Amino acid sequence: MILPKDRDPRFITIRRGGTLTDADHRLLALWAAACAEHVLHLFEAVQPADPRPRQAIELTRAWVRGEIKMSQARTAAGHAQAAARDLSGAARHAAYAAGQAAVVAHVAAHELGAAAYAIKAARAAAPDGAEANAGRLECQWQREQLPAEIRDLVLEDQRLRNAICWSVFDC
Repeated sequence: MILPKDRDPRFITIRRGGTLTDADHRLLALWAAACAEHVLHLFEAVQPADPRPRQAIELTRAWVRGEIKMSQARTAAGHAQAAARDLSGAARHAAYAAGQAAVVAHVAAHELGAAAYAIKAARAAAPDGAEANAGRLECQWQREQLPAEIRDLVLEDQRLRNAICWSVFDC
């Protein structure tokens, strides 16, 4: 479970009663897409003919640009998750990261899911004994990609939800 039991109003858009602006919602989606895309090669190395995770990332960005509806991004998320089901290890986690990125259009708090699964993918792809360092490096790379406008929000979210995100944000 990567979502808290109680929804944080900072991840609910203003029009739905929260405090998240549409601009910051889009930035969260773009950051999640970047996190997922950074490890996508781990999925594509195992399943080169399966376009679903890449399409989910592309549709995340299309949603940000206003080219598709949230429901289309959410559907793409489900397809990316389905691509992961029969896999294991890094490829599975990378596909899940793509799915989590796409569903940010629906629920902004999934931004950490994309990041957490990407870190899990990096760890799973690392040689024996190097998993922890690979996870730290991925986490640090992700933090370097954070736009200033959402940096404090995401870092606080990582601190609050680290335990339910497999403690991957200890970097």
